[in-house]
Parts: sequence; structure tokens; C-alpha cells
Amino acid sequence: MPTDFAARVLHWYDDHGRKDLPWQGTGDAYRVWISEIMLQQTQVQTVIPYYTRFVHRFGDVHTLADAQLDEVLQHWSGLGYYARARNLHHAAEIIRDEHQGNFPSDIEAVSGLPGIGRSTAGAILALAFGQRHPILDGNVKRVLARHAAVDGWPGNTAVARQLWELAEAHTPSERVGDYTQAMMDLGATVCTRSKPACAACPVRSDCIALSRCEVELFPGRKPKKQKPLRATTMVLAVADGAVYLERRPASGIWGGLWSLPEVTDVGEWCAEQLDVETVAVENWDTLRHSFSHYDLDIAPVVVRIDAVSSKVADYDDSTWYRPGDAPPGGIAAPVMRLIETLRNTDELRDDG
Repeated sequence: MPTDFAARVLHWYDDHGRKDLPWQGTGDAYRVWISEIMLQQTQVQTVIPYYTRFVHRFGDVHTLADAQLDEVLQHWSGLGYYARARNLHHAAEIIRDEHQGNFPSDIEAVSGLPGIGRSTAGAILALAFGQRHPILDGNVKRVLARHAAVDGWPGNTAVARQLWELAEAHTPSERVGDYTQAMMDLGATVCTRSKPACAACPVRSDCIALSRCEVELFPGRKPKKQKPLRATTMVLAVADGAVYLERRPASGIWGGLWSLPEVTDVGEWCAEQLDVETVAVENWDTLRHSFSHYDLDIAPVVVRIDAVSSKVADYDDSTWYRPGDAPPGGIAAPVMRLIETLRNTDELRDDG
């Protein structure tokens, strides 16, 4: 039987939970998996259009596994945290090659796939197969930390252990899929990070944080650490209505995506890479892009070239891209923003 906590959460879910999300009600572990990976660190409303386009193109494990990574990254462009897309593609290859294309139903096998941790594995198996596994994503951490007034930052090992114990204790044996969705919905729509709607919460009657009028103190904040600031120079080389792009290394930020070249000396790069000695150079204002662990100041430098040297051809890891055409693969959001600015100049208008 459900615990009293779980019973109240399920009763709330029956009346207020989200039941019309595009990955719900399919009974398809593949689609649940795709949605759970997309929902890592990303809100539902942002995910929905990406999810819809992604599963329309990659409708099953085999289609995803057989696709080129460039195309997978292209369909992920703008969603951020691109390691998720690379891990998704790699995991699809493993499922195709080692599980006969069937998404595994064993917690150890699922947890062993790239990009899937304990909570995500539990959520997939609960939602797709009805298996009883506790979950502890950001929304659930917040609900449990407030309800039990668990002190400390959830990233701390001891605090995480306590929250996992609570998650395990509250997870019912019945309707576990509904309960899993309910807890995620409760944290996303009621027990929100700021201005939570405590009056609408089904477990408010014994919420310790609420009884202390300390709801917004839980969960504990991550110890503050000033993010470092890094800087780079990016070249926007323009020729014949196209801009020069390079594929980034597979590891590191924007791994595997197409990007503008990062250089230390613009003139030297132009001579070596474009075989151009004198060029018209235009310096744009610095663009700051924030990552989770540091800020990046991008100094864009536009280099306009009358004609492309025969030395500069398309290689596997470089290309000339005409804005408005289908991109060669995934392009990071700040890079695309710079390219779109170029597109609005005379040199890169659609009519050439």
C-alpha cells in the first residue's frame, strides 16, 4: 500500500498532475529515455518542441544509432549541454549492438549506459515499465528537503544519502510510474525554487520547513564560488556569402559541434589557413556566454575575403557555410547568434 505521503501526492496528481506531455502514455521506453535526457537541467516547455522534432527524425533506437553524430547534434542545437546528445547517440549504439535494439529493463544495465545516472535510470524504469525505483532529480530533492527540513546542500554526500533514504521510504509499490511523475510535477509546478505555492501542496500539513516559515531556506545552497572568466577570439571569415566553420574536438565544450575558429593571432591564422596576406578586419563588441562553471568572453573579428584561395577547400573538419542553408551539424547558440548577425549584413543576405 502507498505510504500516507505517497497517497497524498498521488491524490494531488490525479487532480492536478501533467498527463498530456508528448512522451506520456506511449509505453515506449525509448521515448521516455529521450525525454528524461532532454529534461536534465532543462524545463519541460523548452524541451517539448525539441523532443517532438527529435523523435520525428529518430523514431527508434536503430534510427538514432545509425545516424551520423553531426545530424544528432544538429537536432540538439540550442538545447545546450551537448554531452547529453553525444551520450544519447553512444548509448543508442550500445542498445543496438548489445541489447538487440531493445531498451534494457534492468536497473544495472540502464545505469551503465552513457549519460544515465541512478535517478534517471530509476525514472525511466518507473515511467516505462512500472518498476519500483526511487528518483532524486532537482525537483524531488527540493520537495523532500523542505518536507523533512534536511539541512545542507544536496551535492554534499551525507545530505544526498539522507535524501535518497527519504526517496526510498516514500516511493510506493503501487502506481509507481504515476508517483514518479507526480513528484517531478510537484517540484516543478508547486514546490518551486522561489515563491512556492505552499497552499496548493498536498504534503503541506507535515512539511517541517513550512511549519518553521523557512521554506525558501531549503534545500541548502551550494557554497558560493566565483565563476572564473575566460576569453577567446573568434574569427568570422566571410567569402562569397559563406562563413568558415571548423568542427570542434569531440571532448570539451561544444564537443563535436561546428564553430568559428578560435585564434590567438588573426593575421597569422589568415595567412596559414586562408592563404590571405592582407584582409579587411572588423572588430565587434565582446559577447559574453555563461556556462555552468565559467563565463566566456568572445571577441568576434570579421575578416572579409574577396575570393577563397584554392588552398581553402572543404575538409572533414572544416567547411564554408552559407547562412540560411541547412547547417552541417550542430552549432552552439552563441556561435549561431554571431552567424545570424552576419546574415543581416550585405555580404550574407539570402539573395547573395
